[in-house]
Amino acid sequence: MEYAKYQLSNEVLKQLYKAMLIPRMIEEKMLILLRQGKISKWFSGIGQEAISVGVTSAMLSDEYILPMHRNLGVFTTREIPLFRLFSQWQGKKSGFTNGRDRSFHFGTQEHKIVGMISHLGPQLGVADGIALAHLLKKDFKVTAVFTGEGGTSEGDFHEALNVASVWSLPVLFCVENNGYGLSTPINEQYNCEHIADKGIGYGMEAHIIDGNNILEVYTTVKNLTKSMRENPRPILLEFKTFRIRGHEEASGTKYVPQEKLDFWAAKDPLENYAAYLRDEKVVTEQEEVEIKKDILHEIDANLKRALDEEPICADIAVEQNSVFKKYNFVEVAPSAIVKNVRLIDAISEALKQSMEKHSNLVLMGQDIAEYGGVFKVTEGFVDTFGKERVRNTPICESAIVSTAMGLSINGYKAVVEMQFADFVSSGFNPIVNYLAKSFYRWEENADVVIRMPCGGSVSAGPFHSQTNEAWFTKTPGLKVVYPAFPIDAKGLLASAINDPNPVLFFEHKALYRNVDQNVPTSYYTMPLGKASVLQNGNDVSIVSYGLGVHWALDTLREHPSIKADVIDLRTLQPLDIETVYKSVKKTGKLIILQEDSLFGGIASDISALVGEHCFSYLDGPIKRVASLDTPIPFASALEDNYLPKQRFLKALLELVAY
Repeated sequence: MEYAKYQLSNEVLKQLYKAMLIPRMIEEKMLILLRQGKISKWFSGIGQEAISVGVTSAMLSDEYILPMHRNLGVFTTREIPLFRLFSQWQGKKSGFTNGRDRSFHFGTQEHKIVGMISHLGPQLGVADGIALAHLLKKDFKVTAVFTGEGGTSEGDFHEALNVASVWSLPVLFCVENNGYGLSTPINEQYNCEHIADKGIGYGMEAHIIDGNNILEVYTTVKNLTKSMRENPRPILLEFKTFRIRGHEEASGTKYVPQEKLDFWAAKDPLENYAAYLRDEKVVTEQEEVEIKKDILHEIDANLKRALDEEPICADIAVEQNSVFKKYNFVEVAPSAIVKNVRLIDAISEALKQSMEKHSNLVLMGQDIAEYGGVFKVTEGFVDTFGKERVRNTPICESAIVSTAMGLSINGYKAVVEMQFADFVSSGFNPIVNYLAKSFYRWEENADVVIRMPCGGSVSAGPFHSQTNEAWFTKTPGLKVVYPAFPIDAKGLLASAINDPNPVLFFEHKALYRNVDQNVPTSYYTMPLGKASVLQNGNDVSIVSYGLGVHWALDTLREHPSIKADVIDLRTLQPLDIETVYKSVKKTGKLIILQEDSLFGGIASDISALVGEHCFSYLDGPIKRVASLDTPIPFASALEDNYLPKQRFLKALLELVAY
């Protein structure tokens, strides 16, 4: 490797050497501990230290880096206390996740590091969001994000590069091309000559770097990031390197030809660089010995501190109270001035007034800018708030959800509009694995609302009519709101935006322009997790939400002899089950109506909870009424048959007569 051409001071040369030596020596120690059973797993970055150390050393200390499993050098170069790293790997309290996750699945705002999740791809979109926040703040910083050659096969990689290119985001995409994705060689991973070519395909600058040459990495990244701060844009870097050890230690390397291992062993970034420094008299052998002795002492002292720490004791209350960021809800009372508006108008007003209240709120979605969205909820918003805050997105739900998470990490609020709730499946992974779990894992909340136009009765067929709330009520860490009336929609959406936790906000399309109410014109909020009792009666308790509430009210109007409690849940997670219990204890009978198909829906959970807690009060079987367990069809006759409205009356009459 050629080192002489890089004109750097001896101080910098020594600093880079020590920075590479620290992760190497830690890894060697960890491999011993792994064999001793003192850590459970290890993903080795031996032979790749030059990339992590070079990139991190070249960046500013307050610029975010999103590393991977094999980027220990990022953490050590940012000078994270070693005992905390060691405690993290052993699931101790002094780690970063309170024992809730292992290895490098964590982040730290103090050191501007955002750890990866095992699904790899979403963190690329998160980097987009962090960089977008920097652009909006105009603080001229770069965000670096790592992935491997295997990760470049994921859709998230392509979505994130496209978004970064279209929006000119200052993201440094660092691809460590180390030869194998677990055991799959690169010729089975992609069919172009270089991964860098993919960046060119997305209209961005791309470079190929010798990932084993610390000086090439450091100087190239230093020059590029300086340029990116002056002229914000994304750049793709492909680091050619090799994974000397297995994907993780249990995998081994039997699938790698020995001659390839020998070739790359000769290109060891640390040994070659150390030899160069000795030849140039930058570091003497005695200095090397002293440096290694100091590092070893630091490792041993911090390791002892971590090993001596008591194991974590499980506490149910602590765990359950660590899923959401604590939030002190402040109710803003509405004004006395009201105006008759439709559900869609109430949602639009809530968004507009929230944009006025929160200068750090960004809206993102397909066609939401000049076009105003397919339902015209954001019509005129660009004229008021500008395109920086009301952003059309490419068709890439996964990357945009991840971008919203990145905005949150860097101090912004985000509201993402799914054009139709059905399309959220394309962004499902980052919602349930990133947004939902981040606070529980390392206390990084997701200040994100995802708007979900949903539901049937509009003859839109299987891909534009689903009401898929049960996908998310099952996932701890997500809040789910589903209003049925304009006054609730406005107040609850404002509260969802204020809440620092991720919220799925369902908006029934059939109600958008078909239900209206006198709604306060001012900004106001309503508490999440509190149901509304719309009618009182002693015969039966009817529980529903969304369009189902209107079906229930219509049915009761047609059968005035039935005196029922009608409960509109409004929020499905957190669920106001106490209001349901109170009603059932009064009426003795419960029927739950949902538009979602029956199996696995929220009606099943409510039924089970009432059966467990109110069994002695029941005077009849709990009834669940829902749509058929089929996809939702298009033709009106088929859709009417699918939906539960007509079946509800029969079930209600049977229960009342029981």
